[in-house]
Amino acid sequence: MIEATSCGGVVIFRGKILLLYKNYKNKYEGWVLPKGTVEEGEEYKETAVREVREETGVQAQIIKYVGKSQYTFNTPQNTVQKDVHWYLMMSDSYYSKPQREEFFMDSGYYKFHEAYHMLKFANEKQILERAFNEYSELKKGNLWGSKKYF
Repeated sequence: MIEATSCGGVVIFRGKILLLYKNYKNKYEGWVLPKGTVEEGEEYKETAVREVREETGVQAQIIKYVGKSQYTFNTPQNTVQKDVHWYLMMSDSYYSKPQREEFFMDSGYYKFHEAYHMLKFANEKQILERAFNEYSELKKGNLWGSKKYF
């Protein structure tokens, strides 16, 4: 068993959530949230911001930590147990550009109910719900997007 750690973001702009579509060798992989592996000497927050930027071209700001998801998968050599630390993040436009080298073929911002149904993995749906609830609370309190919150 190998343990791995990744970090990612639920990026929101004007109430819509940023998703990526992955298609590897013309095999449907599905819609996912941006995330990636922690590099040597990197803080989790730095990983989340870097991975969102690399995979989507979006320079997002972290608002707050929303939790961790865990899952396992098999490779030909081993079983990998992965922890993913998630952050609620904010971008300043609808711009995004999927990273082709990582087999991301599309990206875009979607309304919550659309994003929820598009996401392939149940654990990402749970994180999306948690992050969107946080966003909604901040918005209600007029704290979303205000510099005093950072």
